[in-house]
This record gives sequence, structure tokens and C-alpha cells, in this order.
Amino acid sequence: MQQAIISNLTTALISHHPNSLQLAFTAILYHHYSIPSLFLLPVLLLFIFSLLALAISRRPRPIYLINFSCFKPESQYKVTRETFMKQFKSKGTFTDESVGFQRRMLERSGIGQETYLPESLLGTPINMCAAAARKEAAMVVFGAVDELMAVTGVRAKDIAVVIVNCSVYNPTPTMASMVVNRYKLRGNVRSYNLAGMGCSAGVIALDLAKRLLQVHSDSYALVISTENMTLNAYFGNDRSMLVSNSLFRMGASAVLLSNRRSDRHRSKYQLLHSIRTHTGSSPRSYSCISLQEDSSDHLGVSLSKDLMSVAATALRTNISSLGPLILPFSEQLRFLLAFLSSHVLLQNKKQSTYVPNFRKAVKHFCIHAGGRAVLDQLEKSMGLSEWHMEPSRMTLYRFGNTSSSSLWYELAYCEAKGRIKEGDKVWQIAFGSGFKCNSAVWKAMRTVEGCGEVGRKGNPWVGEIDQFPVVVPKEVAVVA
Repeated sequence: MQQAIISNLTTALISHHPNSLQLAFTAILYHHYSIPSLFLLPVLLLFIFSLLALAISRRPRPIYLINFSCFKPESQYKVTRETFMKQFKSKGTFTDESVGFQRRMLERSGIGQETYLPESLLGTPINMCAAAARKEAAMVVFGAVDELMAVTGVRAKDIAVVIVNCSVYNPTPTMASMVVNRYKLRGNVRSYNLAGMGCSAGVIALDLAKRLLQVHSDSYALVISTENMTLNAYFGNDRSMLVSNSLFRMGASAVLLSNRRSDRHRSKYQLLHSIRTHTGSSPRSYSCISLQEDSSDHLGVSLSKDLMSVAATALRTNISSLGPLILPFSEQLRFLLAFLSSHVLLQNKKQSTYVPNFRKAVKHFCIHAGGRAVLDQLEKSMGLSEWHMEPSRMTLYRFGNTSSSSLWYELAYCEAKGRIKEGDKVWQIAFGSGFKCNSAVWKAMRTVEGCGEVGRKGNPWVGEIDQFPVVVPKEVAVVA
């Protein structure tokens, strides 16, 4: 019967029957499929298309960094090492031993003569009140966001997510609410305020923004990082708390992220990876950085002697998660063989294992400018050159430790020097209380021209980048 139908349809095609194409298609289906199969075919096709649609919808949305800005205070807020010592001594609470200790810390800190402090700590008398803290926060945060909005041209009402991180200053209303109020953001904006997370909170905020942008399509996220110096200064005599005085300085950064594919061509970077490591389950790690009162009820941040070893452990854990994502296969294989040799064959866990060469995977390193000792240790342990460490060292020298925003001053340095080329990868590494080590890896979407003497808004190195790098002596004299 099938042969007879096909024969008749062939005749119809030859005779140019008006429905010859439809009849031929029917014959083919009838010839190859049974009647039940014809009913199952549409169901099968629908199922396949549904799976494809589900797979596409679950693909991570690319996260683009359109631009960023770093706040650069006016010259009236500049403070030399000598001015710092004179001003802090004027409080009248330090012993001679504490004054000498702080002077030695400044001499070895790697900080230069043009860092910044807020008006509250430069005036007479020093004014550490809530109103002064809010004034400082408004100046640095709004200053960074104003420049970012100007350079990107994004309208405030288009921002769907706002995240502000500041460790020791957590006012009511929050700093995120301050931003919403200042820029009149829309009523359904998702706002978050991260506090108490230390210098690594900037990468935590990035990771949170990335996850939110995976949920909310066609959206912009504004990420702001800062620290409040007004409430961060310590005027007691506990040496573990005095160290922070010589390192921390005023600053802030603002970053605009997007998941809009239409923003790809105007963006600077694409976020490839964000890895967070938390070692707080260890009491030693948990307590190595803490905000507490000393025996005289002076509030300050205490740094324990275990800090360097805790940071090294956290970094190794973070690298073990990030390495397989970015290292070439050859480096991963060398690391595996070295591990097996020392831990399995030789059963010697104390023997130093092979340190992967991350320079084969990453072009630029932005390591949190936490202090000279931290940078020296990381340079040695990761096998980095002076060129790789230059952005971190120069940021520490010029701006001090601006906490979670320091990573962006370092990336701004790379841009100002004209180092960022299309396709380059940038690794940001930050450490914070808890204890945490967090990483973000970016890919440059285009070559970023150096800022030179004119440059762009938001880059704090404009007009002075040609003065760097400078030689930072291991010790400098502080006579105040």
C-alpha cells in the first residue's frame, strides 16, 4: 500500500499537481514514520527547544565594568609625616614611648609626604564626633560618585543596585541611604550597606553585585568602597592598636557595573572570576584583627602578631581555588607534581612546595596596599618583580592605606601609566578582618590610554603620574 501511495505521489509531482509539494512531504512522513511517531515528533521538538531555552537562561550573564573613579581630596587635606605626628601629639593622650613607637612606624611604613586626612583630624581641637564623621563620608563618597556619573553619562534613575562598604563607620540612615537620597535613585533600587568586613570588603561588594546582576537583567550596579578616618584614629597607648594610625588615610572609590550586552563595547573590563576565602573558623584567624577598647577605654583596631602568617594561609587557600581557573595547564601540572613529591613521596609537609607562576596567567597585579611589610612578603612569596609591585607600592606611598578602595587607586595607576592593553588580565587581591582573602580577576576589553597631564576625570594620578615611580627608602627621618 505504501508503495502504491508513493508511486501515485510521484506521478502527481511529475504532472505538476497544484498540491504536489504538500503531497510529497506527506508521503515522505508516511513512508518513514508511523502514525504514533507523527504525534510524538512535535512533543520531542518542544522538549528540545525547552532544554535549549533553559540552558541559555542559566548561562551566567557577563558582568562589565563600564568605568570607575577614585576620590582625590583637595590639597588642604594633605598631611606630611611631621604634620601627622604634631597633630596627633596635640591630643595629649600619648606617652613618650607611644610617640616614639609611632614615629618609628611612620619611618618604615612606606608612606609619603602627601597623603590625606579629614578636617576632623587636622583641626584644633581634634573633633571625632558623629557629625564630623558624616561630613567626611559625604565628601569622599559623593566626590567619587559625582566624577563617575560625569564620565559614564549614566542616569541615576537607571541604577538598580547600590552597594556601599565601610568597615568601622555604620551610621543611621546608612551610607547607602545617603547615596539614594543625594542622587534621587528610584524607589525600587536594591541597596546594601556592608560593615565590619575590613579592607577586603571591596571585593566582597563586587561579588555581591555580580550575583545580583545575575538575577536582575539589563541593570546597572553602583559599588562604593571607603573607610572613615574620623572614627578610625586611635589615641591610646596599646602598641597593637597604634600601628593603624601610621597606615590608614582618607579615600574612596566608585565602580559602575553592567550586565547589559549593549554596554560591552564601551566597557573597560569584564569580570572573569571573584573568589572569596574565609578562615574565620580558626580562632587565631578570627581574632587577628579586631575593633576593641584598650585598658583605658580608648577604641581602636588591634592587629595581632599572627597577622602575617594568617594572611599567608588565607592567600594559599584563595590561590588553590583561583589557580585552576586561570593558570595554564603546564603550571597546574608542575604544582601537582611538586605537591605529590613533597607530601606523598617524601612525606615532608614542611618542605616548601612549588609556587605557581601567576605571571603566565595575569599581566597586572593590584595587591591591597596594607603596609610595606605585607607587600614585601607577597612580592617574595609570589615571585613578583618590582614592576608588578609598583602600583601597590606607589599607591601606599602617595595615598596611604585607603582600605578597601586601595585596589582601585592601584588599577588607576596602571591606567595612568598606559599599561592596560586589550586582552590583559588584572588580578586584585585584598585581605580583611575575619580573616578573609578575596580575589577578582578582570579582562581588559580595550586598551586604556595613559592620562598624562590632562587625562580623564576620576583618575587620582592625573597631572602627577610622570613623577612616579619614586624610590621609597626603607627608613625615613621623622623629626616632629
